[in-house]
Amino acid sequence: MGFFSRNNRIAVQLPQPVQAVAPELQNAQIASVYSGQRMGGDFYDFLRVSPDRVVFGLLDAAGHLEGTREILMAAQQTFRRLSAELLTGEDINESEAMIELCIQLNRTILQAAEGVHACPAFAGCYNETLGTICYFNAGHTPGLLRDGAGVLELPATTLPLGLFSHATCDAPTVALTPGAVLLLVSRGALEGKCKGEEFGLEGVIEVLEACKSTNAKQLCSNILDGLQQFMCVPPTHDDVTALALVRQATKAEAAGA
Repeated sequence: MGFFSRNNRIAVQLPQPVQAVAPELQNAQIASVYSGQRMGGDFYDFLRVSPDRVVFGLLDAAGHLEGTREILMAAQQTFRRLSAELLTGEDINESEAMIELCIQLNRTILQAAEGVHACPAFAGCYNETLGTICYFNAGHTPGLLRDGAGVLELPATTLPLGLFSHATCDAPTVALTPGAVLLLVSRGALEGKCKGEEFGLEGVIEVLEACKSTNAKQLCSNILDGLQQFMCVPPTHDDVTALALVRQATKAEAAGA
């Protein structure tokens, strides 16, 4: 994104966070889809940190793009640097590593904002060998885990980032069985309205339950399409982002099903 100087009308390119590229996974897919013109603080990232671990995150910094750009750039630098440092080794405690990542991200946001700046965030470490996700939810909309038993909500495990310098955090672990999906959506998806009624988490869950696709990008697109159909117009009220991680069955698992 750039802007024009009134004096010389030369386009000036403003710095942006590094564009995330979804890595290839073993018997799984991860993707994110963003709707509309970026105007707020939605930001997602992916990073392979070891042969069998991928870290991902979705942040939703309060405010407009101009006020959140530098905060998100600083957060991405910390996210990528610490994820690689904390989660690369074989004999590590993933929960302790994710808690430390949460703590340091919180400090980074406070420093970059030079004070309080709310930034809900959901970040996870997917272990391809075990099929597990160790995560923290810092005041973000609940993660949605869909498997054969239904849809499980993954609520907040700590306060939003950027509020308190000494906030504590938990980092539980959930299992993704073959065919299971983890879906994350930004606050903008829940706040889409039609005739005064919000789409809400219930609307997201309804679309997720109805979607049979095993393609992560298609699943994200279906969620955003469902929101647009509910609103009857493309969402322009806020950033709207969906991120999905789908674990697919191996040939042996599919044959035994």
